Amino acid sequence: MIYTVTFNPSLDYIVSVEDFQLGKTNRTSSELILPGGKGLNVSTVLKNLGVENTALGFIAGFTGDEIEWRIGGMGVQTDFIRIREGMSRINLKLRSIEGTELNGAGPEIPKEKLRLLMDKLWKLKSGDILCLSGSVPSSLSSTIYCDIMAALADRGILIVVDATKDLLVNTLVYHPFLIKPNHDELGEIFQTEITTKDQAVEYGKKLQDMGARNVMVSMAGKGAVLVAENGQVFQADAPSGTLVNGVGAGDSMVAGFLTGWLKQQDYGHAFRLAVAAGSASAFSKYLATRSEVEEVYQRVNIRNVSESEFAE
Repeated sequence: MIYTVTFNPSLDYIVSVEDFQLGKTNRTSSELILPGGKGLNVSTVLKNLGVENTALGFIAGFTGDEIEWRIGGMGVQTDFIRIREGMSRINLKLRSIEGTELNGAGPEIPKEKLRLLMDKLWKLKSGDILCLSGSVPSSLSSTIYCDIMAALADRGILIVVDATKDLLVNTLVYHPFLIKPNHDELGEIFQTEITTKDQAVEYGKKLQDMGARNVMVSMAGKGAVLVAENGQVFQADAPSGTLVNGVGAGDSMVAGFLTGWLKQQDYGHAFRLAVAAGSASAFSKYLATRSEVEEVYQRVNIRNVSESEFAE
């Protein structure tokens, strides 16, 4: 079973406003409400690809009820922990002005509720997969990902970490199965600029030397790379298509990789499906469906640069 953890899930209120003006009343031309949070995005795409999984995390208030109802309506199993005080956050995303967002803070997570989550995680079994995605609320320690991985060490649980800066780097000592920085995040870790796939491979190998087993780097329109633990290195160009919505594309890559890995235990197939899932979500208004991913998959070409041949 795959489990995802979203510490601070949200309702994403996605709107378009024509000719937005500061200091004036603006009216929306389109509106959409979706459950948000990186872990929930992974769960949604996994379910779309036919992979059962359970979404864990914390919810509060009427917004928490709506998150649970909506993600459950998508067919994802949920096992959220309810917090009595506060409310789950609402994130306002202004689609008509690229990159403009107003994100809520979310509820404080009491220590006793965190212990309940740890109790749930302790029940995971060898062979299970745990995805730790996104930022951590200010009410929790910045070491929470490390604390979880330390508690589950030597249990045979495959752990995926999709986070930034120290939140990611500090987990490498626990040998996560997969990490997925984008090229900007990778450059930020090493205080450099990553502009080519060869650079992404070079610095991906450095993260591998620091403890990561598999490193997948997304590079937006330039494609992606995978540095696999068996010594294989793959590169892919981005398939052609029109960018519609970049939100959740990286999370879709994680879901695609895990789906491919579980089905074939082959890194080339897992990487190809990851690129297809990420691209399909980027080309869609919503997170990618199975048919959308399968269509894009046929157009994804990956190159095994460790063997200088194309992997099919």
